[in-house]
Amino acid sequence: MKRAIVIVIDSMGIGAMPDCKEYGDTPECNTVCNVANYVNGLNCPNLYKLGLGNLANIKGISNNPHAIGQYGIMKETSKGKDTTTGHWEMMGLILDNPFKVYPDGFPKEIIDKFIKETNCGGILANYPASGTKVIEDLHTEHEKTKFPIIYTSADSVFQIAVDIDIIPVEKLYEYCKIARNILTDEYNVSRVIARPYRIIDGKPVRIGALRRDYSVEPFKDSTCDIILKNNGIVLGIGKIEDIFVGKGISHAIHTGGNTQGLEITLKAVKNELNLDELKTSNYNIKTYDKEFIFTNLVDTDMLYGHRNDPVGYAKAIEEIDTYLPKIIDAMSEDDLLIITADHGCDPTVKGTDHTREQVPLLIYSKNIEPKQLENINSFEYISSRIKEWFNI
Repeated sequence: MKRAIVIVIDSMGIGAMPDCKEYGDTPECNTVCNVANYVNGLNCPNLYKLGLGNLANIKGISNNPHAIGQYGIMKETSKGKDTTTGHWEMMGLILDNPFKVYPDGFPKEIIDKFIKETNCGGILANYPASGTKVIEDLHTEHEKTKFPIIYTSADSVFQIAVDIDIIPVEKLYEYCKIARNILTDEYNVSRVIARPYRIIDGKPVRIGALRRDYSVEPFKDSTCDIILKNNGIVLGIGKIEDIFVGKGISHAIHTGGNTQGLEITLKAVKNELNLDELKTSNYNIKTYDKEFIFTNLVDTDMLYGHRNDPVGYAKAIEEIDTYLPKIIDAMSEDDLLIITADHGCDPTVKGTDHTREQVPLLIYSKNIEPKQLENINSFEYISSRIKEWFNI
């Protein structure tokens, strides 16, 4: 049985796109290179073996003339620099019209609809903000009023934060579903994100394991759907199921962070998961002859990129590196491994938002010839390689 494994290191860009200024970014943004420089070098011997150092001047990861993988840099065709846009393009869905952003907060008509339909009584914030800072600033008022905290960023997101000891997490998810129904059509918001937190040792702390993303539904079948229609299964690890709204995802498991995502991915490659327990409600597949394992590792973006923490970002990359030999050792000759990213989020430049960047591409299989991949002008290249691997 052939398998394809895609691991997305969320936001690990490798240099500004030519049009980065249109997105408010500077040509200096380069997530992986700037992080490596900041910490005086990354310790990633396995990414070195695959050829990451052949793509750019990454301190600590030198050029490797004997790389075991295929390596290249992908440019993004779609308009945008967000999670949904990046992942969709990997699976063959190109966005000609970008999702809308709200740099001044959401208009009164949206907020009024939200308050009316949720019966929440009111909201706090409604401006672009760092998620950690906005809950620190507004928790006392949130505790007093019981109003949800609404905020956005430079990306197309409507984020709802509540203390789940004040408002139950089930109510937060209900708020998000209502917002998702509102923010379609002319409002065209990519994702509604549930941001649960609670007070721990006197400080508000976000509970990553309970985060949920409510994306707009894909506008047509993706490569995930095509695999399902060709006697395959698709296992989404992390927030993959949310990004595709369950469409094309036959099995799914949410994760609380990178370590759990890496452990589950390793178990999947080693055939140690009980897939029957991971079936989604949309699909009931009994027999299959191909498997697609699709993992998102979110900590690089959520915990370190958005929080301007290059030291934490570097440690997260190095942790991922330690899992690669275990995953590669567990692969058979019928397995294809792809490692990439969905956008940038350079923690060393001004601001806390995503950056419009190219992304690295590393491909490994025991049956393919190591080489440099050139002129990859779309993330859709991943879709093409997967379909070619599965012969569909």
